[in-house]
Amino acid sequence: MKKLTVLKSLIVGLTVFLGLSLTSCNDDRYEPTPVKLEDVNGNYKARLVTSQGSKFNEKIIEFKAKDTIITFKDFPVREIVKTIITDPVKADTALAHIGKVEYTLNYQSKINSGQNVVELSFEPKTLAFQIPVDGVVKNAVVKLVAKQKGFFIGYDWSLRFGLEAEKITVDGLELTPYQTIKYDVPISVKN
Repeated sequence: MKKLTVLKSLIVGLTVFLGLSLTSCNDDRYEPTPVKLEDVNGNYKARLVTSQGSKFNEKIIEFKAKDTIITFKDFPVREIVKTIITDPVKADTALAHIGKVEYTLNYQSKINSGQNVVELSFEPKTLAFQIPVDGVVKNAVVKLVAKQKGFFIGYDWSLRFGLEAEKITVDGLELTPYQTIKYDVPISVKN
């Protein structure tokens, strides 16, 4: 009889313990860390999707965001050069001689606390660089635009944005016909 009472007491105690431990789980909620404007600052590695008409190219790029400026140490100009120089061999030779093209992209930021994101409104400048082809240096000026806002997402701490090369001018003459080149960064993560 004594063994049965002890066993019943242990079962009751165990049941009460499990019941109390499970009730604490009912109130667990995910509380995201609120984003701050300075959270955007940092070095990023990104997946860049470049498209022009039905042609798509994808590659990994790196850039830095600091104090309302995104800096690309090596802005992807391959599609721009191949649009200007239609001969693939000459375009590849020109790309090898151009090297790295640096570009800075200005932005203004604003916190959207309801979505836990930092919204980025871009102010693109023109991209200007020189293209050596057939012993002549051509001056290319690319008008870049940002038709949508960019976002720094508080959930996964990633940066997402897009740009378009709306117009290309070579030695003062606008390229026509011209098909817009789109640069989309669907996700980038801090290094």
